[in-house]
Amino acid sequence: MKNIFQNAFVASLAICASLVASCSKDYLQTSPTNAVGAQDAVATYESAIGALNGIALTMCSQQYSGSQGDCGENAIIRLYENYPSQDYNYNAYASGWAAIHNQTFHLRKDSKYDYYAWYYYYNIISQANSIIANIDSSEATDEEKAFIEASALTFRAYGFQKLVLYFCPRWLDSNNGTSDKGKTIVLRIDDSTGDLAPSTMADVYKQIYDDCENAIKLFTKSGLNRPAGRIWLPNINVAHAVYARAALNRLDYAKAQSEAKLAREGYELVSGDEYNDGFMTPNSEWIFGSYGDASENQWYWTYGTQFSCNGYYASNTENAGGSINIELTNQIPDNDARKALFLTPDKFPSYSLAGVGSKSAQYYLGLDVINNSYAMISSALYGEVYNYIESMAVKGVDAPLAAGIPHLGDHIKFYVFDSPGVSYLPFIRSSEMVLIEAEAAFKQNKTTEAQAALVELNATTGRTPGYTCTKTGDDLWTEIMNYRTLELWGEGFGWSDFKRWKRPIVRHTLADGGNAHAAVAITIGVDEVNNWTWVVPQRETDYNKGFNTEKPEA
Repeated sequence: MKNIFQNAFVASLAICASLVASCSKDYLQTSPTNAVGAQDAVATYESAIGALNGIALTMCSQQYSGSQGDCGENAIIRLYENYPSQDYNYNAYASGWAAIHNQTFHLRKDSKYDYYAWYYYYNIISQANSIIANIDSSEATDEEKAFIEASALTFRAYGFQKLVLYFCPRWLDSNNGTSDKGKTIVLRIDDSTGDLAPSTMADVYKQIYDDCENAIKLFTKSGLNRPAGRIWLPNINVAHAVYARAALNRLDYAKAQSEAKLAREGYELVSGDEYNDGFMTPNSEWIFGSYGDASENQWYWTYGTQFSCNGYYASNTENAGGSINIELTNQIPDNDARKALFLTPDKFPSYSLAGVGSKSAQYYLGLDVINNSYAMISSALYGEVYNYIESMAVKGVDAPLAAGIPHLGDHIKFYVFDSPGVSYLPFIRSSEMVLIEAEAAFKQNKTTEAQAALVELNATTGRTPGYTCTKTGDDLWTEIMNYRTLELWGEGFGWSDFKRWKRPIVRHTLADGGNAHAAVAITIGVDEVNNWTWVVPQRETDYNKGFNTEKPEA
């Protein structure tokens, strides 16, 4: 870990240093500890806030880890969650990314795709550790020190919680966290960079729990909150939310349910008629997210450039921004506000399989490729599609799917407000917390509470007018999974949810009732691809001799 940890730390802080002088925006007032010294970086409350901003900047900027596209949380969302999930289709580019969709890189310890998540989250952890180690020497008041330390603890817990998702087995396969196969995460909780053996999953979760609990106590002691609108900085709600996520994945359902309730206090659910806001700027239910501004434009590698419905790709290429699995949306009522954000068959009277272009398994609506050029095969369907898109388009920004090449299931959920792909990106929303409450209640046999959580999310908000829930048993469990998958589509949960649920991924082509590209229309069993666990990167084991490299998981 010495090499990875030092490089991650130095590189991320170098990025911060280059930006300090570039702009006077509050967000960019960073004080990189490597550039000015660890103690000087937190010498005052203002500089310590700058150090926290540096961590937030890491989450939405290009990383120096040896390759393009290594750009923070949006790289994790696309590579580790969207692509390998069951319900995200990447249209024209699916075949080119089939190896990631089909999870064939889990055992390739020398691959950048294995390495990036490890590098990135230890990058966050290293910066948080430096703040925690030095904040006591700050000139800040005791209340301010408490707030800074609480924020850094929350960032650290966030990083470790994510590492466990990708590099450890499921908790239910870990013998309560004691299995050697789960002994993969190095609990680096200070500024040291020497050799250190990995810890058990049980020990890692204990650290996450401790960090979250200490953060909550310190946030409370401080009496402070982040400035209004700065959703990229942690507060007490973020600490509760990270705690809820960790508890859910540890199958600690009582803790997950209680922490999720606390996490969403003060973050009201968006009503149905306001739901279609483009997911590009924070609204009332955004608990945590990225910073978004043209001054922080990642250009080609922003989430919005490639995956929004009005970014560069959707406006200029045949790919659009990705599409949802219609086998999922077929199970959702047609009047649902979330289903309304996808081009699904229920919306178009002229829809038929004959009107869906099947050339290269692209599933264009009303078009196909004939003699190497686009040709209209159903003008009625095509017209209905673009009439619908126009009726649903978010006002004040570029129009969605302007390239004129719509696919079955295409989304009009994520927008950008500046070119080629500038937007904020949600990391934690209160809707997720309600769904954690539903899942956790169900797993505790609290059927009424699970039903009530779904009713709150769907009916009380007006997202599914007239929604009621009297389902029980397996039917209720399916309902919870379906609504979680729909609600959080594209936000970074698709793969890890199925892993936690120990649910196989099953993708079908149009001919078989789905809309997955033929290159990724496969079934991935729950015990395949190393039980859905990425191996520890070789760059780690080469430099951290605390690993026993004779073990296959190392």
